[in-house]
Amino acid sequence: MKIIEGGVTAAKGFEAAAAAAEIKYKGRTDMALIYSEKPCKTAGTFTTNVVKAAPVKWDRAVVESKVKSQAVIVNSGIANACTGEEGIGYCRETAQEAAKILGVDAEGVLLGSTGLIGKQLPMDRIKAGIAKLAETKGAGTPDGTEAAKAIMTTDTEKKEVAVTIEIGGKTVTIGGMAKGSGMIHPNMCTMLSFITTDAKISKKALQKALSTDIQDTYNIISVDGDTSTNDTVLLLANGMAGNEKIKVDTPEYDMFLEALHYVNETLAKKIAGDGEGATALFEAKIIGASTKEQAKTLAKSIVCSNLTKAAIAGHDANWGRILCAMGYSGAEFDPEKVDLYFESKAGKLKIIENGVALDYSEEKATEILSQPEITATADIKEGSAEAAAWGCDLTHGYIDINADYRS
Repeated sequence: MKIIEGGVTAAKGFEAAAAAAEIKYKGRTDMALIYSEKPCKTAGTFTTNVVKAAPVKWDRAVVESKVKSQAVIVNSGIANACTGEEGIGYCRETAQEAAKILGVDAEGVLLGSTGLIGKQLPMDRIKAGIAKLAETKGAGTPDGTEAAKAIMTTDTEKKEVAVTIEIGGKTVTIGGMAKGSGMIHPNMCTMLSFITTDAKISKKALQKALSTDIQDTYNIISVDGDTSTNDTVLLLANGMAGNEKIKVDTPEYDMFLEALHYVNETLAKKIAGDGEGATALFEAKIIGASTKEQAKTLAKSIVCSNLTKAAIAGHDANWGRILCAMGYSGAEFDPEKVDLYFESKAGKLKIIENGVALDYSEEKATEILSQPEITATADIKEGSAEAAAWGCDLTHGYIDINADYRS
C-alpha cells in the first residue's frame, strides 16, 4: 500500500467541486459535489439515532436499491433533519436538479447535509449551488481539497486521504474526505465521510468491507457523547481500475479491506483530533485483554469520560479517572492487575502498576500530556487481545462553540 496525495478525486474517473451557495455561511464555500464518469456501485452505513435526517433516509434507500450512482451533493449549514415530508421532498428535488444538470439518473443521486437541525433547505440557493458545482467540477487534487473544505461546519481543518494498492497487476486507488467536529459519538457521529475507489468489486464485497471496517474506525471515536441525526459513510466504486472483480473472502478482498481500513482510520483520527474546542488527539489503548470486544469496550469508555477529557485538557495525570471509566464500562477486568502508561512524543511514563500509583514525576507527566497527540495505555494482563479508541480533550472552547451554535 502506498499513501498518496489527495482525497476523493485521487481514484480514476472521479471529479469534485465546491461552491458558495450561502445556505448559512457567508464568505465561504458550503456545497460540494463528487461526480464519477462511470456509474458506481455503492455501500453505506448510517446513524443509529432513532431520529434520522431526510438525507440519511434518502441515501439508505439508494444504497439498498439496485440503482448505481454517479453523483453526491453535499451541503453544510443546514442538516435537513426533523423537517418532515417537506425535507424528504427537498431531497427528491435536489436529486432531480442534479440529475438534470449533470445528465445522471436522479434515483442514484446521493445526498449529504450537515449543520443546524430543524430548518428547511433554501432550495433556490441549493439549485443555484448545483449549477455552480457542475460548471467548476474537475479531477485535480485541488478540486477534491476544495470539496473537503466546503463540507466543514465547526471543523478547523479539512480531512482527506488517499492510498493505492496493486491488485492483479492493476493499480487500485481509494480516496476519501470527511467532516466532523461536534456531535461525535458513533455508532456512526455529526459526521459525514465520502470514500471513492476505482476498484472493480462486487456490491456484496463493497458493503461487507465498509460495514466490517466502521466497527474499528468511526465507531470507536468520541468527541462529546452525542450521536448525530445525520451520520453517513458512503463508499462509491466505479470499476475504472480495470482489475479482476474483487469478491468476498479472497486475498484481493483482504488487500482492499486493509487499504480501506487505513483510509477510514485516518479520517476517524482526524475527526477525533479536530473535536470542537479540542487541543489534543487522545488515544486510549487497551492491551492484554481476553477479547478484542472487551478491549474496545474499555478503550471507548475512557475516551468518552468527560472527567478524563478535562484532565487531558489540563495536562493533569489524573489516572484515577481512567480507572473509574474502565470500571463503569460494563467490561469485566481485575483493577488490581492494571498497569497504566501515558505516552506522547515527549516520552513514555508508567503511572500505575498492579492498580497502585508509582512514584512518578508529575513534571514529566505534565510534559507528556502537553503534546498535541497523547496515548494512555492500560495493560489488564488477561490475554493477547488489544484495541484502541480515539477522542480529544474537553476545553472551554467546546462550550463557547455550542452555547450559541444557532447564531
